[in-house]
Amino acid sequence: MENEYRQILEVESTDAYIALFGLNDENISLIREELGVEVFVHGTQIQLSGEEEKVELAKLAISKLLEILARGEGIDRTRIRYCIELAREGNADAIGEIMKDTIAVTSRGRQVKCKTLGQRKYVDAIKKNTCVFAIGPAGTGKTYLAIAMAVVALKNKDIEKIVLTRPAVEAGEKLGFLPGDLAQKVDPYLRPLNDALHEMMGVDAYQRLVERGQIEVAPLAYMRGRTLNDAFIILDEAQNTTSEQMKMFLTRMGMNSHMVITGDVTQIDLPAGKKSGLVEAVEVLRDVKDIGIVHLSHRDVVRHELVQAIVQAYEKHAARPEAQRRTERRFRPA
Repeated sequence: MENEYRQILEVESTDAYIALFGLNDENISLIREELGVEVFVHGTQIQLSGEEEKVELAKLAISKLLEILARGEGIDRTRIRYCIELAREGNADAIGEIMKDTIAVTSRGRQVKCKTLGQRKYVDAIKKNTCVFAIGPAGTGKTYLAIAMAVVALKNKDIEKIVLTRPAVEAGEKLGFLPGDLAQKVDPYLRPLNDALHEMMGVDAYQRLVERGQIEVAPLAYMRGRTLNDAFIILDEAQNTTSEQMKMFLTRMGMNSHMVITGDVTQIDLPAGKKSGLVEAVEVLRDVKDIGIVHLSHRDVVRHELVQAIVQAYEKHAARPEAQRRTERRFRPA
């Protein structure tokens, strides 16, 4: 079309081109679908055509993606979608800021960085507050980022120990009815926390710190009656705490300690009629100074793109009034 608006972008190398568009140009179709523009590649040039506003948006989003690649970061379909969303909202400049700082480095040398605005706000909240609540779906990095921050604090000698805990009720089982000794009973519940620690510091270093008492991973019930000084304390799966358990946990905090409480309020496994301690704590402590509350959403999911779609579908379902859901079920074809 003669009146079609066009723009051209230069790609520095073939490697950058492949990283941006993927093998067999699989990401070109994604950009076309998301932005409604035509994308053509000639050599090292990317040609965009379509409506002026959409083409300029595509140019901005692709430019920011190329900046990410230039810093040595990877790109996948989830990140492409997220960059497009931010550009569409007028937050394109935030794309570079999100991943600017390295939070930690794993035992294998991989840099841990924030990947979304929500994650950036979460990490900043941990830095600014003594106690932080992070509420969001699976895959948003709630626990992993908290553990990364805890490991850095331990390495910097800002604290003396890391304490990780979670309530052992996710599967509706009582520990006393499970086979094995205490370590065997609690291992399935605490394995995700141990796995994250192993990745951050290596298995050998982890074992040494456990033996010295500088890392403790235990069920929530074992926190009762203690005062935890000079510690970074993380309560995971907090949606499955009762009001009494949450209050007990929060009052374990001693001098020079930090707490991070994470949970997903859409996955509460408590008996019917029991209010989640996490839900109540967020209501009660919302205005308390030095307590940060961060809400993450499907946009902050950093796993496979299908996980993001699944979480979004559940969020939409939960947002519909119960009366509407009942009506839909009643008239749904068999």
